[in-house]
Amino acid sequence: MAYKKGDALTARELAAQIPPKERLRRGPVAMVECVEEIPCNPCVEICPQGAISMPGGLNKLPRLDWEKCNGCGVCVSGCPGLAIFMVDLTEGRDRAKVALPYEFIPLPEKGDKVMALDREGNELGPVDVIRVQKGKRLDRTPIVTIAVPRKWALAARSIRRLGR
Repeated sequence: MAYKKGDALTARELAAQIPPKERLRRGPVAMVECVEEIPCNPCVEICPQGAISMPGGLNKLPRLDWEKCNGCGVCVSGCPGLAIFMVDLTEGRDRAKVALPYEFIPLPEKGDKVMALDREGNELGPVDVIRVQKGKRLDRTPIVTIAVPRKWALAARSIRRLGR
């Protein structure tokens, strides 16, 4: 696996984690990019829909039932490895929303321009912050939602603040 050599996860390694296009078009859905078999299951415990399970036990990889997932985003902030994000393709033909866990300070604010980054930290381009959620319910991990060109929906994995 590429990530064990210090590289980012590859499209091939992530293929099984990507919901079918039909599901992506119906509304927000979680993307679970957890590839490390370690004893960790907060996502299973925190999901109010019971959409995340760990077939085979605690040391196995989490699996998301895309049909049960309603896109609430609780799992995004509940994952200590920051390995879950949300994708919403209902923003029109050319736009998408991506909700990311963000643990840096200062937090960006709604309306800020930020740089969207891919899994390797490469710049995709500037995007708008459209929502910032924070609070105790989110296990103190803020969620920053960005509006991205649709073609970046499955690539945008982080952000970097611009200027200031």
